[in-house]
Amino acid sequence: MTPWPKYRFEQLVAEALDELPDDLVHVLDNVVVVVEDRNSEEPDLLGLYDGVPHTERTGHEGPDIVSIYRLALCDMCEDDEELADEVYVTVLHELAHAAGIDDDRLHDLGWA
Repeated sequence: MTPWPKYRFEQLVAEALDELPDDLVHVLDNVVVVVEDRNSEEPDLLGLYDGVPHTERTGHEGPDIVSIYRLALCDMCEDDEELADEVYVTVLHELAHAAGIDDDRLHDLGWA
């Protein structure tokens, strides 16, 4: 699909953040979510969590960063509805990592 303009894509990310399960809302206190075009090392990567999971924090860490990759997500989707769904799943997935939830647990919770 044709890539969405950054400002429209950022709206999708904001909507995904508004729809997070209550169990993940607490991690937003120490996470910055950014929209980037692509990951320079892995161009097909959809999202990336960079930080110390909340389950391992000592209290001296700075904010974590979750990057959501606009062009990679647009490339994999055929229409706007699919894009909105994939953005939500990606935001949820990366914030779950910030909460200390690994991929296996994500599947157990039905979040992946």
